[in-house]
Amino acid sequence: MQLTNSQTFLQTIRRRLAALSETPYLDAQVLLSHILGQRRSWILAHPDPALTAQQRQDIDRALDRLENGVPLPYVLGRWEFYKLDFTLTPDVLIPRPETELLVEKALAWLRQHPTRRRCADIGTGAGCIAVTLAAHVPDAHVTATDISPEALDVAEKNAHKHGVESRISFVGGNLMNCLEGDFDLICANLPYIPTPTLRTLDVYGREPTLALDGGPEGLRLIRTLLKQSPRHLTPGGILLLEIDSSHRREAKRLAQTAFPAADVHIHPDLAGYDRLLSIQHI
Repeated sequence: MQLTNSQTFLQTIRRRLAALSETPYLDAQVLLSHILGQRRSWILAHPDPALTAQQRQDIDRALDRLENGVPLPYVLGRWEFYKLDFTLTPDVLIPRPETELLVEKALAWLRQHPTRRRCADIGTGAGCIAVTLAAHVPDAHVTATDISPEALDVAEKNAHKHGVESRISFVGGNLMNCLEGDFDLICANLPYIPTPTLRTLDVYGREPTLALDGGPEGLRLIRTLLKQSPRHLTPGGILLLEIDSSHRREAKRLAQTAFPAADVHIHPDLAGYDRLLSIQHI
């Protein structure tokens, strides 16, 4: 790639990303700032930085991977969630901004209940929920589970990265079968895309199917978790579960069956889609 300055570099990257991304200029800035080890604001303020031959090669390799269908967060090996930087590998799902609604509700509940500090994050993936809770609530103790050993390895790295590894216990296993004891707060962002739908989406084959496939109707794991959770949620505790908006009625029915006396609500995300199921145990 024959380039003379940063602006040309950004324009060239943007052109190569134009067919791959809805935000090619933003992605070009993110990629260049990552390679140079600088903030995006620095890139915009310094239109003509000196680039080494190695940096040019690194950008070329990154662009080749993007053009071969590798998502940008995997190329970078990191992504931001709730203003924290998380290490990522193709073994874990890329965190989505809609999951921040679950975290906001969880943090608000923990702050309103200062004596409730036993938390569980079921299907933790990269550990975004568990690490964020521990980082924002210094006396919280989180148990994070996942069926994937590779995902747990990434989550443990992120806990260490943010200095909260001493307050998060990582447990390998399927949902809550691997756990003993009670929790004041149970969080879960489980796979909820129906199998037939998943196979038609661009994300299929690009992110781990294990973290996306919710079974024939998309509710297989959610149904199982709701059956398991009553024996683990303390009286007065809360369960927060991310859902697909198309599942809102059935998810609420399943929750009311599992917790007949609980206060069950569906909360919309910022886009107005029903995204979060909350169960306040009595």
